[in-house]
Amino acid sequence: MTIPQHVAIILDGNGRWAKSKGMPRNYGHVKGAENLEVICEDAWNMGIKYLTVYLFSTENWKRAKEEVDALMRLFRRYTKTCIKTARDNNMKVRVLGDPSALAPDLQKSLKELEESSKDNTGLNFQIAINYGSRDEIRRAVQKIGEECRDGKLLPEQIDEKTIADHLDTAGIPDPDLLIRTSGELRLSNYLMWQLAYTEFYFTEVPWPAFTKDELWKAIEKYNGRERRYGGIKEE
Repeated sequence: MTIPQHVAIILDGNGRWAKSKGMPRNYGHVKGAENLEVICEDAWNMGIKYLTVYLFSTENWKRAKEEVDALMRLFRRYTKTCIKTARDNNMKVRVLGDPSALAPDLQKSLKELEESSKDNTGLNFQIAINYGSRDEIRRAVQKIGEECRDGKLLPEQIDEKTIADHLDTAGIPDPDLLIRTSGELRLSNYLMWQLAYTEFYFTEVPWPAFTKDELWKAIEKYNGRERRYGGIKEE
């Protein structure tokens, strides 16, 4: 069994799962956050080295204010808990996305989370919050444009590596496997550059009900596929 080095997950279905149990949507988000801690540990024990999850997109601001406010309160609690979890489990946490739209106290907590875990050598855990792939690429292009303007870079020197090095995921290997829970069959503006050669796995299981066994199913499916790059089968 080949274990993918990097797994990316779109955590979908919290609200629908809660509704199916006669509970409010926010209950699903709370249970989804609790499940994330469990899956992080399971992933590391399986041999996965990088886990990247989609917590909150740039489009999620369009949700009802009550739900967004509840999510932000949850992120505050989760970030504080994650600082302890990262310390206890030797987990290195990195934040993807544009934090500038978040409240100052949440920005501060996210910076503390990154700083306090930067030297850890266990699971590399990436949190995408206020993240959108188009926005990420836009910001990367702006940075490259500024370097060209300042004479630090010539336009003809720009290649794929230049772009990758200016993305939020600079230095992180591209995902081998993308998992999306709860039955949706789209990327939703997630890691579009990084997923160019990634295998996709979609499951009807909503995120709060996604277990270690479900993760194994995704990995088994991944192992059953022929990995091809540019039409050439990987040996």
